[in-house]
Amino acid sequence: MDNMDFTMKFEGAQQEKMTVEEAMKIVYRALKEKGYNPVNQIIGYLLSGDSSYITSYKDARGIIRKFERDEILEEIITKYLEESR
Repeated sequence: MDNMDFTMKFEGAQQEKMTVEEAMKIVYRALKEKGYNPVNQIIGYLLSGDSSYITSYKDARGIIRKFERDEILEEIITKYLEESR
Protein backbone atom coordinates (compact mmCIF):
# COMPACT_ATOMS: atom_id res chain seq x y z
CA MET A 1 0.00 0.00 0.00
CA ASP A 2 3.02 2.26 -0.05
CA ASN A 3 2.73 2.97 -3.76
CA MET A 4 -0.73 4.33 -4.66
CA ASP A 5 0.47 5.59 -8.04
CA PHE A 6 -1.71 3.33 -10.17
CA THR A 7 -5.26 3.19 -11.42
CA MET A 8 -7.79 0.81 -9.92
CA LYS A 9 -10.88 -0.30 -11.78
CA PHE A 10 -14.04 -0.52 -9.74
CA GLU A 11 -16.95 -2.51 -11.09
CA GLY A 12 -20.22 -1.99 -9.24
CA ALA A 13 -23.08 -4.41 -9.20
CA GLN A 14 -24.78 -4.71 -12.56
CA GLN A 15 -28.47 -3.89 -12.56
CA GLU A 16 -30.72 -6.00 -14.70
CA LYS A 17 -31.35 -4.29 -17.99
CA MET A 18 -34.87 -2.93 -18.14
CA THR A 19 -36.82 -3.39 -21.36
CA VAL A 20 -38.69 -0.57 -23.09
CA GLU A 21 -41.95 -2.34 -22.28
CA GLU A 22 -41.15 -2.51 -18.56
CA ALA A 23 -40.05 1.12 -18.55
CA MET A 24 -43.20 2.31 -20.29
CA LYS A 25 -45.40 0.46 -17.81
CA ILE A 26 -43.62 2.15 -14.91
CA VAL A 27 -43.87 5.57 -16.57
CA TYR A 28 -47.54 5.03 -17.43
CA ARG A 29 -48.43 4.07 -13.85
CA ALA A 30 -46.48 6.98 -12.37
CA LEU A 31 -48.23 9.48 -14.65
CA LYS A 32 -51.62 7.93 -13.89
CA GLU A 33 -51.00 8.03 -10.12
CA LYS A 34 -50.10 11.72 -10.32
CA GLY A 35 -53.37 12.46 -12.16
CA TYR A 36 -51.98 13.08 -15.63
CA ASN A 37 -53.26 11.65 -18.90
CA PRO A 38 -50.39 9.21 -19.53
CA VAL A 39 -50.96 8.87 -23.28
CA ASN A 40 -50.93 12.64 -23.85
CA GLN A 41 -47.86 13.14 -21.67
CA ILE A 42 -45.89 10.34 -23.35
CA ILE A 43 -46.83 11.65 -26.80
CA GLY A 44 -45.67 15.13 -25.77
CA TYR A 45 -42.35 13.71 -24.65
CA LEU A 46 -41.85 11.58 -27.75
CA LEU A 47 -42.65 14.44 -30.14
CA SER A 48 -40.67 17.16 -28.38
CA GLY A 49 -37.94 15.38 -26.44
CA ASP A 50 -38.82 17.59 -23.47
CA SER A 51 -38.59 15.34 -20.43
CA SER A 52 -40.71 17.73 -18.35
CA TYR A 53 -43.74 15.99 -19.88
CA ILE A 54 -42.83 13.03 -17.66
CA THR A 55 -43.16 13.25 -13.89
CA SER A 56 -40.14 12.63 -11.73
CA TYR A 57 -42.42 10.67 -9.36
CA LYS A 58 -41.08 7.12 -8.88
CA ASP A 59 -38.11 8.12 -11.09
CA ALA A 60 -40.32 7.89 -14.20
CA ARG A 61 -38.38 10.68 -15.92
CA GLY A 62 -35.04 9.02 -15.27
CA ILE A 63 -36.35 5.67 -16.44
CA ILE A 64 -37.76 6.93 -19.76
CA ARG A 65 -34.58 8.90 -20.49
CA LYS A 66 -32.55 5.67 -20.44
CA PHE A 67 -33.97 4.94 -23.90
CA GLU A 68 -33.75 6.85 -27.15
CA ARG A 69 -37.12 8.20 -28.32
CA ASP A 70 -36.89 6.33 -31.62
CA GLU A 71 -36.24 3.12 -29.69
CA ILE A 72 -39.44 3.69 -27.68
CA LEU A 73 -41.45 4.44 -30.82
CA GLU A 74 -40.10 1.34 -32.54
CA GLU A 75 -41.18 -0.82 -29.61
CA ILE A 76 -44.65 0.75 -29.43
CA ILE A 77 -45.30 0.39 -33.16
CA THR A 78 -43.96 -3.18 -33.24
CA LYS A 79 -46.20 -4.22 -30.33
CA TYR A 80 -49.21 -2.52 -31.88
CA LEU A 81 -48.72 -4.17 -35.27
CA GLU A 82 -48.06 -7.59 -33.76
CA GLU A 83 -51.26 -7.40 -31.71
CA SER A 84 -53.26 -6.15 -34.72
CA ARG A 85 -52.61 -9.29 -36.77
